[in-house]
Amino acid sequence: MCFCCDTKEIPTKVLGIDLCSSILKGTETPQAPDHRICGTHALSLRFISRSWRIRLGASRRKYATAVSGDRRGVQSSRMEEVPHDCPGTGSAQAGRGASCQGCPNQRLCASGAGAAPDPAIEEIKEKMKTVKHKILVLSGKGGVGKSTFSAHLAHGLAEDENTQVALLDIDICGPSIPKIMGLEGEQFLEDNLGVMSVGFLLSSPDDAVIWRGPKKNGMIKQFLRDVDWGELDYLIVDTPPGTSDEHLSAVQYLAGAHIDGAVLITTPQEVSLQDVRKEISFCHKVKLPIIGVVENMSSFLCPRCQKESQIFPPTTGGAEVMCQDLKIPLLGKVPLDPRIAKSCDKGQSFLVEAPDSPATLAYRSIIQRIREFCDLRPPEGANHVAS
Repeated sequence: MCFCCDTKEIPTKVLGIDLCSSILKGTETPQAPDHRICGTHALSLRFISRSWRIRLGASRRKYATAVSGDRRGVQSSRMEEVPHDCPGTGSAQAGRGASCQGCPNQRLCASGAGAAPDPAIEEIKEKMKTVKHKILVLSGKGGVGKSTFSAHLAHGLAEDENTQVALLDIDICGPSIPKIMGLEGEQFLEDNLGVMSVGFLLSSPDDAVIWRGPKKNGMIKQFLRDVDWGELDYLIVDTPPGTSDEHLSAVQYLAGAHIDGAVLITTPQEVSLQDVRKEISFCHKVKLPIIGVVENMSSFLCPRCQKESQIFPPTTGGAEVMCQDLKIPLLGKVPLDPRIAKSCDKGQSFLVEAPDSPATLAYRSIIQRIREFCDLRPPEGANHVAS
């Protein structure tokens, strides 16, 4: 039974998960008139829990994700999609305002049940006890190299075979991590580095994920709660650009699970710095520690003449001046190297492909600073992230 429409048609299985075939096709069904807005598949709430089993470091061979565990029933009191001008479950007007008329959640909100804490938060907190460090990678705008940095951070940390690393891609509408990590079209893990992304559930890399906020939030919740992450040293969460649903969900669901902090990615030009300042404000408001800022594409070093050029001139001083003004750490500057894009397209680690590149040296220095920050983190429970 699909959580999106409660249709009783025989579901399609992807990675062992029950998926409504009408969602897979992006078509409308008599039982599910709203499926035309989905455009892609959604997970059933009757999925086999602890799906996409990740066992990191168990062996040094590739292996398929496995599925095991108990089934979960559909929650009869779950919230449906809300109107645009919804007053919110915590408002005194919840279920009583003019905009609430005709909303499928009106009775639920008016009863006060909608304002109850999400039980998944405690479940995720329990699940994350086996994950030592959680790092969010954020950017104010797209195209600054956030996913590229996330992938190289994962590769760099996993170079130590005794370090267990996982990379979670919560960029639901633009999952590029499978391509960058060389996992496109495959669902496997290797060695001590695991990857999870909605991209693994798409029948084609060209498929669009056309979901509203609640469906995105539900997917992120399932990634954090139902993936068997196992014993991890680092969980790196790659986010979409901005400060929207995915970011709020990640912070909310990891509340109490001790997030080490966020790494903010920018480029030198002011249009990018302006957006990353908003990201810094977001982190302050939700009490998310900032590990530091990384300036990508800081300069271009010609591989022939070794002359350095400013492709994106730092008209206001770049990330360095911004970090000085805001009193946050600048982790480092990564110069532009065409081989970075080439290695990402091939799904290979740039750190291995070009070990002597100035960009590789910058990456390694930044990764070491992040590792040192995590090693010096306060005791469990000392860091509270607002829910």
